[in-house]
Amino acid sequence: MSPATCTSSTSWIASVASRIRKKEPYVRGLSEPQELVNSEKPEWLREMEPILETLNDGVIVADECGEILFVNSVFEEMTRMLRSEIIRRDAHSMNLGAEDDARLQAFRKETHKTRRSRKAFLLPAKDGKRLSVVVRVRVMRQPGGERFTVVTLTYTSEQKYTEGNLRAASAWPGEHPVEIEQDLTLGARVQQSLAPKPLLWGRLRVDTFYKPSHTIGGDFGVVRPMNDEYLDLLIGDVSGHGISSALIANRIYAETITQLSHRAPLVDVLGCLNALVIENIGSLGFFVTLAAARIDHSGRSMEFAGAGHPPAMIVQPGAEPRLLPSRSTILGALPDAVDADATLYTGLEPGDRILLYTDGITDVFDSRGEMLKVDGVQSFVRETASLPFGEMKQGILNRVAAWSNGPSVDDVSLVLVEVR
Repeated sequence: MSPATCTSSTSWIASVASRIRKKEPYVRGLSEPQELVNSEKPEWLREMEPILETLNDGVIVADECGEILFVNSVFEEMTRMLRSEIIRRDAHSMNLGAEDDARLQAFRKETHKTRRSRKAFLLPAKDGKRLSVVVRVRVMRQPGGERFTVVTLTYTSEQKYTEGNLRAASAWPGEHPVEIEQDLTLGARVQQSLAPKPLLWGRLRVDTFYKPSHTIGGDFGVVRPMNDEYLDLLIGDVSGHGISSALIANRIYAETITQLSHRAPLVDVLGCLNALVIENIGSLGFFVTLAAARIDHSGRSMEFAGAGHPPAMIVQPGAEPRLLPSRSTILGALPDAVDADATLYTGLEPGDRILLYTDGITDVFDSRGEMLKVDGVQSFVRETASLPFGEMKQGILNRVAAWSNGPSVDDVSLVLVEVR
């Protein structure tokens, strides 16, 4: 469809905020949009709805023309708007004030460029309050090829309140907090044991980093040689944080090791993990992104496959990093999330450095509320590629920390490889 007929997939923010700020009453009538009935909903959306309803975040799904197809009950509770007030709305004609509109335009451009974005907003509510939310946008493809957009809103004020209650509970005298702390300590040791480890293998040197945002987290990784044939590198990210995400990450890690031990092609590894999440985990509201690389023993060729994950990078000192994008979407949402041509093939040269990482590195904000995103990481990789290999990892992390306004709120994982 042409740009003239399609509106931005992020223009729903302006629509919702405008209607809330105007305190427009809801009156059901012929002119009021009705919810999509099941017969009108695409099959992929009907499959996703039960999962989206289990999430603790507000969720909106829009088609590639910006028409809103779905909102979940959490979004209704957050905004105090009925979904029938929003479904099928064309949000293009509604606006915020000039200051907020400028931020929305920047947010829209970022989403159009990277197909994913994240930014903090103050969303007006009907009672006059302003909700502090973090908005995440992911643009994906339907099985038929057309794009759709999934937007999640995390109510950060409630998150801070909950974290405060947990801290207060842990300070309560008694045995249970001590037992919980001991369990978390043990869990952290187990999680660290599953983190990817540095390695020297043939022509390849591997450096790694892992740091959960809490005691334990949802990132996991693999650095695993297969005899003298090839080296498997993998890094994954389970949605959410804390104990639940860590348990799921451990389960997926175990299945990943099984598949790699059976010499499964990378596309089959992604397909198996997608089925595992859908059948056993997806109903709990968790999703997984993943990036995997397989480098042959000569260090001269590499396979890469990603699923909804930030692009991998290949860089030579003094050159612009090349991006290897994910061809598949997030695992656990759709049965056919893994693209038939999920695997990319590329040659390698001596001096090449390869970076896999999670969005705990890209999704950090500076003091102005701007996100680092992939472009920022790409710049840091270019700057540090001229450093000795043993210093490059810390050089990247130092630059990310200097950019970030405060400590990281997400798990951070990184795998860095040099071809000699």
